[in-house]
Formats: sequence, C-alpha cells, structure tokens
Amino acid sequence: MKHAIEVRGLVKSFGEVRALDGVTLAAAPGTVLGVLGPNGAGKTTAVRVLSTLTSPDAGTARVLGHDVAAEARKVRERIGLTGQYAGLDPNLSGEQNLVLIARLLGASRRQARQRAHELIERFDLAHAATRAAAKYSGGMRRRLDLAASIVRRPEVLFLDEPTTGLDPQSRGGLWEIVRELVAEGTTVLLTTQYLEEADQLAHAIAVIDHGRVIASGTPSELKQTVGGLVLRLSPTRPEAAEQLVQLAEWAAGASARREDGAVVVPVAHAGEAQAVMARIGQAGVDLAGFGLHEPTLDEVFLSLTGHRTETDHQQKTKELTA
Repeated sequence: MKHAIEVRGLVKSFGEVRALDGVTLAAAPGTVLGVLGPNGAGKTTAVRVLSTLTSPDAGTARVLGHDVAAEARKVRERIGLTGQYAGLDPNLSGEQNLVLIARLLGASRRQARQRAHELIERFDLAHAATRAAAKYSGGMRRRLDLAASIVRRPEVLFLDEPTTGLDPQSRGGLWEIVRELVAEGTTVLLTTQYLEEADQLAHAIAVIDHGRVIASGTPSELKQTVGGLVLRLSPTRPEAAEQLVQLAEWAAGASARREDGAVVVPVAHAGEAQAVMARIGQAGVDLAGFGLHEPTLDEVFLSLTGHRTETDHQQKTKELTA
C-alpha cells in the first residue's frame, strides 16, 4: 500500500462557507503528515471527514485503502482520533475511562483492565490512575485522551491540535509519545498551528489556508520556498526601516519585508547577505543588530499566505470551519 491516507479534491461546505475547497493530501504508512494552518483553514473539517464523522460534498478520501464514505465501518475499525477537546467522562477515573472504552470496543473485563493498566503505565499516569479525570491537569488530560485513542491499537491516528494550550514540558512529552507510536508503525495525521510542532514531528507537511492546500512537501522543501537563508536587520532608528527595505532589495534582488520593527530579507546564500550588509554600510544606516539564519516554518507560512496563523476573518468563522 503506497498511501495510508489519500485525499483527492475534497470539498465540504457549511452553508455559504466552503471549509474544504478541493483539498488533496497523502501520507505514507508509518509517517507523520502535518497539516498546518490557522484557525478557520479547514484542518478540523478534514479530520472529521477522514475519521468518518462528516461526509464530504465532493472528492474522495481513502484510509488504509477504504473509502471513508462507502466503507466507513471498516475505516473506524482501524483508526484512532484525538480531537481538540478531551472526549472523556470527567467523573470517572483515568483507569475507569480506559476500561470503559476497551469494553465498548469488545474487550473482555480482563482484557480491558490489562489494556488500561498498560496505557496508564505507558503514559505516566499511574500516580493518578484512580483520580477523577476532572481533577487532571491539562497535560494529564491530553495524555489520557491520547491513551484512549489508541486502546484499539489503531493503524492510523488522527491528532487534531493535540497540544493546544499545553505548557512546553507537557507538549514535549506528547511529542515523544507520538514519535514512539510512529516508530511502531502507526501513521499519524497531525493538525497544528504550532509551526515548531510540525517541524519537530512531521515527515511531510501540507499548508492549508481558506480551505485549500497552498503548499506541500518536507519541512526542508518548504523552507527552501522562502530562500536559502534569512537575513534579519534591526535598525537603530525605527524610521530607517523603509530605507533598509529598499537597500536590501537593491542589493539582493529579493522582496524584503518589515516585521516587528525589523527588516527580513530572504537571501540565496551568505554572499548575498554580505552584499546587503555592504550596501547598508555604504548608505550609512546604523543597525542595532542583525542575524543570518535558516528560514523557519513561521517565515514559510508568512511568505505563503501573507499573514500569520490567525486572522480576524478566520477567527469569526472558527466555529464552522476550524
């Protein structure tokens, strides 16, 4: 099987809002496909279609070779899902939640208890196994929710912004769990607004904006769309920023932009950066600081979309299209 997940021309509308507008995606078995985009881009809608919770209006989507619309039951038997919000009973303990899910999936009492114990240990929740889920911290709830999604040992796991709102330590812990699952052969589709998260985990990334895939490739390939390197210039006087833009574009032939009081210049190589710096020196513009670095996914997203991962328009449509 070439692709564990394959989506072609997927369309889904909610009234006048087109959440998915011809989305095409593919994920190889045993890899992480990162779906990156702002609120309202259509990420969650794509996950809902792929996990058989929503029917597409047009296009096709196959998971492990099964059509999500025509063979929904076969798809559900082989996938796991962790949504943006924990789908657990807050009044039950962590262990009781896992036992309940295992029993609903057809396990015997003994098998359910055994699987719950395995997951409690694996997700470092033994100290809180008998505590009500309502009393778990945010990180603990997300670990429990992820544990619940793999009770069945799914071949494909959908993670919809699984680390939103978590502190850096909890986020890093979940990243390690995802890496372990992939090492064991699980295919993961991960939606996220955290550019660092996609960079850390994804073998391939699809950037979605306004319901369309606007770029795709490996993290390295996407970074190359910005340029080989990025030169960041901080003028001593804020009013000199526009002059820096003009000087940088003249010297490097690239489109410079202003960002947070600085000027950002994509350059193909260090020689272009040196040419820019020489031109600035000749013009007598004073700099408070400068730096040359590889582009980040944040810069890729900004370059591709012209905005960061959240806009006012997308926030207004979040309820329908997130």
